[in-house]
Amino acid sequence: MIPQVESLVNSSKKLHDLSGDELLNLAAAENRLHGLPHMQHTVAHLNALKVNESLSLLYVYTEAFRLHVDWLKTAQENFSLPSQAAEGASAHLLKLSNLLNTSLQQMSEEVPQSPPPSLPVVSTAFDVLQFSVEISERLKVFCIWSKRVLLKLQKSPHCPRH
Repeated sequence: MIPQVESLVNSSKKLHDLSGDELLNLAAAENRLHGLPHMQHTVAHLNALKVNESLSLLYVYTEAFRLHVDWLKTAQENFSLPSQAAEGASAHLLKLSNLLNTSLQQMSEEVPQSPPPSLPVVSTAFDVLQFSVEISERLKVFCIWSKRVLLKLQKSPHCPRH
């Protein structure tokens, strides 16, 4: 799973094609995608993680991002904007989701289902750009959190070694 997360980091950086200065101006904009997950990443929270709960949470977060990235890809295509990066990110999220699903099933854990997110209407190409920046920034945080969780779980005595 860690290689998928690392590949996802690279894809997330390409969701928008902005320079550092341009990104600073847009990154300060209001977050409008309320369906994107907020990760708890304190040391106390990471130390309290259990394998089955962590994988379930990681699965739910992965699916939320996958739905948002697929929505972004469609919005980019609707405004004739490049969508290859979103397509790549979506593929990595799908692979990660499948790996998590398989792991949960192997542990005889129920695979959690999430309600579909409420996504805003995209009326301009600028909206698409703003959403791509928001998803990109939040996806980077998700990747850092996911990698920490997976590394923590890997060291856990309850984590099966493959």
